[in-house]
Amino acid sequence: MNKLICNPLNLEYRYQIKKSPLGDAVFREAADPTVVLFKGAYLLFASMSGGFWYSDDLAEWRFKETPELPIYDYAPDVREIDGRIVFSASRRGEPCSLYASGDPINEPFEIVSTLFDFWDPDIFQDDDGRVYFYWGCSNSEPIYGIEVDARTLKPVGEKVALISENEENHGWERKGENNKLEEPKNELERRILEHVGTKPFIEGAFMTKHGGKYYLQYAAPGTECNVYADGVYVSDSPLGGFTYQSHNPFSSKPGGFITSAGHGSTFQDKFGNWFHISTMRISVNERFERRIGLFPCGFDTDGVMYCNQNFADYPFEIPDKADLRNGRTAPEFMLLSYDKNVTATSSQAGFGAERATDENIQTWWAAAESDGDAWLTLDLGRIYTVSAVQVNFADHRLALPETDVNETHKENISYRLIKTERQRTEYLLEVSDDGEHWRTAHDTRGQKTDFLHDFVVFETPANARFFRLSKMRLPFGGVPAVCGLRVFGKGGGALPGKVAEIQYTRENRLNILLKWDAAENAAGYNVRYGVSPDKMYSSWQVYGASELDLSMVNADSSYAVAVDSFNESGVTAGSVAIIK
Repeated sequence: MNKLICNPLNLEYRYQIKKSPLGDAVFREAADPTVVLFKGAYLLFASMSGGFWYSDDLAEWRFKETPELPIYDYAPDVREIDGRIVFSASRRGEPCSLYASGDPINEPFEIVSTLFDFWDPDIFQDDDGRVYFYWGCSNSEPIYGIEVDARTLKPVGEKVALISENEENHGWERKGENNKLEEPKNELERRILEHVGTKPFIEGAFMTKHGGKYYLQYAAPGTECNVYADGVYVSDSPLGGFTYQSHNPFSSKPGGFITSAGHGSTFQDKFGNWFHISTMRISVNERFERRIGLFPCGFDTDGVMYCNQNFADYPFEIPDKADLRNGRTAPEFMLLSYDKNVTATSSQAGFGAERATDENIQTWWAAAESDGDAWLTLDLGRIYTVSAVQVNFADHRLALPETDVNETHKENISYRLIKTERQRTEYLLEVSDDGEHWRTAHDTRGQKTDFLHDFVVFETPANARFFRLSKMRLPFGGVPAVCGLRVFGKGGGALPGKVAEIQYTRENRLNILLKWDAAENAAGYNVRYGVSPDKMYSSWQVYGASELDLSMVNADSSYAVAVDSFNESGVTAGSVAIIK
């Protein structure tokens, strides 16, 4: 079987301390990712990481620090230009440099040129060898492009304004949770809203060429929103004019365990398969508390760019040939742990054990401060055949040391990045048939690793009813805290009933209000939609409800919509409704 992965990616995410006028915070962050395949290895760069990850197979990643690069500059971009990797990253208020290396895994980067101050850069080399540079991150300015010299990487000609926000017609570009701004709940939220404003940010440019067309990708409306997504404009020229693609956003994940899929990059693997990698949000300890997700991507026969993000935080296979199965509407394995009974040695008020299985990465179980040997036990209710487990830890009210850090100051903000050797996460995962006799399934003690979204795939599927986490040790003495103990396998029971009819209203062209009758034996629903029945590329996963305000639509488009029901045994496709 091909290797399995499960979003968010299982990386050793870096800690930072951020002190700003909007409040101090301790959190982990990796976002705005760029992946490039170079000399047989995948290189993954992300914001605030102090280095990059590299992999042979997109499943297992190793980290390399790059002290020669500006580790506090956001939204790093990397591309191969004339046989070397060129790196750039965001910095406002002062000129930004471009760096290059002929072998980043083994050799350092060196400065090639210094341009102007920019935010969210992207460099792109066309088939004819000419090179273009794109940038922009603003709720008032457009995304710009300019040609640069292939050798010196200095500008050639004048910058061109390419695309701007259009929230009046693009419903998904509107700010806020579910594309709706709520009144601030506290003083901090009020100050943040005042700081970032109510207009959407258009940012994260990334250029892909396919079939002779230029696909200029961008992110909106804001990284702290569940609807953070990537859209695309298409042109016959690298500097426009650009036309908005009918299917937009092409990358989105507004529902499920972890949400958002914006500000990313698109690349091909060793076999020619397309992938899109982008930012996923937690945004609890700080609005920039973010992770990274990887999704199958492609272009249909009409040249429409799309991602397959059905059940995008369930396990899926990384292929070892030219085969992504981009038409799949059901995952390899189903979730067996949702809303199942969980017990623990102790819990803090408001952080009960049930939060470990509620399919919400923003909520978690936290052990009591005095619990020196905490454990958490999940009961599936009967014995299942289990293929994989994802163990997701949370940072609960963590206090990090003020020493042993790299530090910089920018725009009245202090960033302190904790050195990687100080981060360690350990746990013991055991399984049982009866809750009394336990056998080890996975043990990370002594491995000196820090995988807080650890994805464990069993070589041979395990038959078990109970799953227990114990011997948990989190970085810097943090209490055991679990935001998702997720068990995947085959339910073996009856499929859920079919959603045959959808009631809908579209009083506002930017919202479609959907309702349906609850399906028998359904654990949840996957709402699939698109501009036509053969282009239903978008989806929105729903738990605990039989309605949805579909807010990510475009005013001038009609939509085909289906509500697929699912449970631990599989997925039942719903009937398709055409909504004008």
